[in-house]
Amino acid sequence: MSVDRPRPLVAGNWKMNGLRSSTRVLEEIHAGYTPGLKAKVELAVCPPATLVGVFAHHAVGSRVAIGGQDCHAKESGAFTGDLSAEMLADAGATYVIVGHSERRQYHREKDVDVCAKAVAAYRAGLTAIVCVGETREEREAGKTLAVVRKQLRGSIPVDSNSHNLVVAYEPVWAIGTGLTPTVADVAEVHALVRDELRRLVGKAEAPRVRILYGGSVKPSNAAELMAVDNVDGALVGGASLVAADFLAIAGAYLG
Repeated sequence: MSVDRPRPLVAGNWKMNGLRSSTRVLEEIHAGYTPGLKAKVELAVCPPATLVGVFAHHAVGSRVAIGGQDCHAKESGAFTGDLSAEMLADAGATYVIVGHSERRQYHREKDVDVCAKAVAAYRAGLTAIVCVGETREEREAGKTLAVVRKQLRGSIPVDSNSHNLVVAYEPVWAIGTGLTPTVADVAEVHALVRDELRRLVGKAEAPRVRILYGGSVKPSNAAELMAVDNVDGALVGGASLVAADFLAIAGAYLG
């Protein structure tokens, strides 16, 4: 491992799941976030927008960070149904996911849109978790590295640094499928991301930017994935809805 490896982050993306009753899951995460675990890894939970304020209130004093799953590029305006980064920050969020493959696929978001949302996150004082990743067709065509490189260069703003940016590599074909790339595949892509970060944020800052792996991360494979060079944590989907599983993934850093 590099001596410059930053403090890991394990973030849960709840997607379109969770009601007010789901605060019990957050409370279970709080209870299991022991001082020993806090010393090793940062935890964040990104619930649906209806729960950001509720979760932020419950998270006070727990040191579990709360994030949003998306934001609009504008600060305010006639954008019915959208939320600005400022609104998320006002609700108590400190992170926001932008460019998730589901947003790119179902909402037709392009790299330029993702970049604008990351800029909005910075403007509001949030840390943006910028997602990149290839489809199965792109991987089978040998285009993985080219796709990820293009997404990084188009999605990361020029004023990014280790305080306002986290990158998450999520191979689209692995999300929610139970499939995962090989350790060698993950290492190859994360090495590319680190190399591109040197170009995008500078050689001194690049080692400090956290690069998360996402895509069917679960307790059974977390230790192996988290041990890969340039993997600085995980963006967890379904497993983050179960406190014991989420904590077990974070617990991979306890050795």
